[in-house]
Amino acid sequence: MQFIKKHWQVIVTGLVVGLVAVALTALGNPKNMGICTACFLRDTVGGLGLHRAEVVQYIRPEILGIVLGALAISLIGKEFAPKGGSAPMLRFVLGFCVMIGALMFLGCPLRMVIRIGGGDLNAIIGLVGFALGIGIGIIFLNKGFSLKRSYDLPKLEGFVPSAIALGLLALLLFGAGLLFFSESGPGSLRAPIAISLIAGALVGILLQRSRLCMVGGIRDVVMFKDAHLLYGFIAMIVAVLIGNLVVGNGVKFSFADQPIAHADALWNLLGMLLVGFASVLLGGCPLRQLTLAGSGNTDSGVAVLGMAVGAAVAHNFKLASSADGPTAGGRVAVLICLVVVAIIGFANLQKQKD
Repeated sequence: MQFIKKHWQVIVTGLVVGLVAVALTALGNPKNMGICTACFLRDTVGGLGLHRAEVVQYIRPEILGIVLGALAISLIGKEFAPKGGSAPMLRFVLGFCVMIGALMFLGCPLRMVIRIGGGDLNAIIGLVGFALGIGIGIIFLNKGFSLKRSYDLPKLEGFVPSAIALGLLALLLFGAGLLFFSESGPGSLRAPIAISLIAGALVGILLQRSRLCMVGGIRDVVMFKDAHLLYGFIAMIVAVLIGNLVVGNGVKFSFADQPIAHADALWNLLGMLLVGFASVLLGGCPLRQLTLAGSGNTDSGVAVLGMAVGAAVAHNFKLASSADGPTAGGRVAVLICLVVVAIIGFANLQKQKD
């Protein structure tokens, strides 16, 4: 009983997010995806015409719902507290690097978990890389890494990420002629707008209340021997696995022929290593950054903008992987980003007092 009392919120969040992903897949979203921060940000910038990959263009209501759901519950819970000013340009660059790594792997940490629940063994390789990246990031944290403090900001500034989400929603609903919509490929696979928006809002609400974070789950186990957030991680995998079996989405345990995935183990590992490393320095995974942005944290908002620009650059310059595997440019980009993240890490080590 004590275990349930202490961890029920994060476990319920993991279960619900996993089931939401399964339901969205059953209703039309891409298989072994359902909801993915990196993929859906990429689709959204494509919907705005910021990249030219025609198969991944659609403003995803789930992304907008996460931000708006986090806003609503933070206002209701009186936790809306606009803050920012902590190394914004470095956060932008780290967000950019997170996206380059995610599009090498073809998914954010959330999609990694969903892919594991769908039987994609390539995602296990990604998980190993993700954990290694978090481990490297922890070394920097233990050595005194910090992007320094953030500051209280006017409330209006804290509303900017949510205002952008509302503007994109208005465009999706009333300005379709101004947008780009994929007619084939992953961008053409989509659940109904209203259901997607509600599902995203539910995820945003739960994440804001539970503080669930893919990076935090592993980081806290290593640094503090605290598995609290990790239980949500595990609950999500269980929910996706069982949900897929129940609704008939199918579970295929293999490396080959997985939907929207490739089987290059080295680059799956290195892509997610980059995501884990950069996310630790940012203070949370891409999903957590979206949630914090909705809650008024403009530092996280800047990181999300960095991810969005990273998605546009990755597809405009052929850095993103496909089912055929990683590109030569993508490999180079991941290695460069690893060096950049390491430089940011070393440059921001604070002198520790004896």
